[in-house]
Amino acid sequence: MVFYLPETLETTTSLDDLTPRQIVTELDKYVVGQAAAKRSVAVALRNRMRRQKLAPELAEEILPKNIIMIGPTGVGKTEIARRLARLANAPFLKVEASRFTEVGYVGRDVESMVRDLVEISIEMVREEKIEEVAEKAEQNAEERLLDLLLPPLAAARGDRPSTEEEERQREQFQRTREKLRAQLREGKLDDRNVEVDVRERNFPSFEIITPQGVEEMDINIKDLMPGLFGQRTKKRRMRVAEAADYLIQEEENRLIDMDQVTRTAVDRAEQSGIIFIDEIDKIAGRERGHGPDVSREGVQRDILPIVEGTTVNTRYGMVRTDHILFIAAGAFHVSKPSDLIPELQGRFPIRVELHTLSLEDFIRILKEPKSALVKQYAALLETEGIKLSFAEESLVEIARYAALVNEQTENIGARRLHTIMEKLLDEISFEGPDLKKKTVRIEADYVQKQLADIVKNQDLSRYIL
Repeated sequence: MVFYLPETLETTTSLDDLTPRQIVTELDKYVVGQAAAKRSVAVALRNRMRRQKLAPELAEEILPKNIIMIGPTGVGKTEIARRLARLANAPFLKVEASRFTEVGYVGRDVESMVRDLVEISIEMVREEKIEEVAEKAEQNAEERLLDLLLPPLAAARGDRPSTEEEERQREQFQRTREKLRAQLREGKLDDRNVEVDVRERNFPSFEIITPQGVEEMDINIKDLMPGLFGQRTKKRRMRVAEAADYLIQEEENRLIDMDQVTRTAVDRAEQSGIIFIDEIDKIAGRERGHGPDVSREGVQRDILPIVEGTTVNTRYGMVRTDHILFIAAGAFHVSKPSDLIPELQGRFPIRVELHTLSLEDFIRILKEPKSALVKQYAALLETEGIKLSFAEESLVEIARYAALVNEQTENIGARRLHTIMEKLLDEISFEGPDLKKKTVRIEADYVQKQLADIVKNQDLSRYIL
């Protein structure tokens, strides 16, 4: 569940300067409550920083302390891990344990999570490199675009000096080019059409089924036969604004060293990657020998070496998982962490329980976030000239109904606020364009009128809310 709260982290504060207490303070801006879970992940992140300052031979021996988060849906498990990764600028991947199957069954194998993490890391590093070369890429693209708008003069022959007429033409050309440059930057040429050489991308593709699955296959036809496919281009007519975007992207790709990006990204995935394994409780439990649960323990045994530390073959080379931080999460309504196989339990030494959200938590979630639901609906209706506001008592009533429905039906945490708010504002949202009264204030009695009957009828509330 995403709870956006105002960001106040100073841009000058480096990650090394963040103490566990400060890390918790940063997480408090996004997730309401759950102090114990925040403390655990803050210590885990701080230990990573400490490890980087050790001698290489000792740092290699210090493994991350993986965490199991225990708590119902919608209380902030995923968001805590995601915000932690963003704070650390670390590659982050969320997977569902229930999507994996034991080797020999149809489905995704567990090693795919490591390959996906590396892909995310590659994209992260690539975006950082693009920011570094963005200015140079824009300059190069601008020059290429000006060449298309005003083709360069023919070069003078080297065996004779330039005449006065040629010098005059060259000066005239430069003045015209600078005028075009000014018009281009002002956007006055955006609708003019130019012809751009665009590289064709219709390369042949095929799949080969291997024991490791289709995702293992990575044959690049362009690399195998560059003479056939690598340099083919075609003329394409497009608007100047569109051509500028294309040329900037092409220049960025040309300026970036993808080999360096790959090396940096693989190292970042190995040393600071975070994999969040959700629904770990769905694969807990022992085998009955038949039925749909037959591969549960098999999936656990397949996940074990990944968490323990192994080497996975990816398209970018071998990737070690020894120092990847694994955060598992599950509701554990039916099963419990002790139902996991002992070997896997031992790889998650830290266990923390997240508590069910209280009425006070719901009120805080409605009021404090920067992009709270009430602010979202107010902004949406304001596009049609409607000024929507909420009385303090109405927010208390909304929170009370959300907590009540969670008690009477399935507890889906803060996500219940979405269904409550949607039902509460259904009439206003529908009638919005036709409302003559453009100022609407939601009072507590209006909340009761809209929701009381639905909440009282449990069958109806299960269906609607």
